[in-house]
Amino acid sequence: MSSLGKFLQSGDWKGEKHVPVIHAPEKVKADEGFELKVSIGDAVKHPNTFEHYIAWFKVFYMEDGGKFPVEVANFTFSAHGEAGVFSEPVCATQLKLSKSGKFYAISYCNIHGLWENSVDITVE
Repeated sequence: MSSLGKFLQSGDWKGEKHVPVIHAPEKVKADEGFELKVSIGDAVKHPNTFEHYIAWFKVFYMEDGGKFPVEVANFTFSAHGEAGVFSEPVCATQLKLSKSGKFYAISYCNIHGLWENSVDITVE
């Protein structure tokens, strides 16, 4: 049996331009809205050209003690220089949580494949 996990690469986003950076508070209040943002290139800029680009992000949430992660968001960056338009790999959404857990983000570079990152979040 094969596993998608063997294709996921990771690293410190401060030195690796492919790792998705998850911007979320460390703590939130139960059932109160907050912003979750995901980006690439916060410390080291990723190329954004017709030949080399970030195509998409997927974001999942796994509550503590949960059975499987829930897909929170799916962002596709479709413009890679056509007519001079470039989609920058930055996205945000509003969320509410009732339990603590962990966010997982996966990004896809058309040349360097799949990259992952995760952060914990505490719900009070």
